[in-house]
Amino acid sequence: MSAPCLQCGSQLAPPWRFCPGCGALVPSEPAPQATLPDAEKSPVEGAFSGLLFGTLAVPILVIVGTLLCLTGLGAFVGVPLIVGAVFAPLLGPLIGFGALRGKCPWCDSQVSSVLNAADFYCHACSKRIAIQSRKFVRAG
Repeated sequence: MSAPCLQCGSQLAPPWRFCPGCGALVPSEPAPQATLPDAEKSPVEGAFSGLLFGTLAVPILVIVGTLLCLTGLGAFVGVPLIVGAVFAPLLGPLIGFGALRGKCPWCDSQVSSVLNAADFYCHACSKRIAIQSRKFVRAG
């Protein structure tokens, strides 16, 4: 299947990218677009922030737990801290599951709520935001 060049009219073979007569770029036919199904939102909100929190807690818990274990009697507190460091990346997402993310109803900046908080203050405009039915609303 050959098509004529748009510049000089010479016949072109399909694998050619440039016309042999004038050197013009041969427009390629666009590939057919595959239709993808609509993406589904994740049913879990805030899991990544919880995992990040859990991962950041690991070195802190290990260092403090090890230092307490070196004191002798501090081993009663140090060992549970080290065990907590092992489970922190797994328990971190559980902390982040209830956190809501969205826009501030006052200034439209991105905010995220604290778990189990009825209201909180926006970090950008310092105005109070209430949570009603898992949505951010203006609080007076």
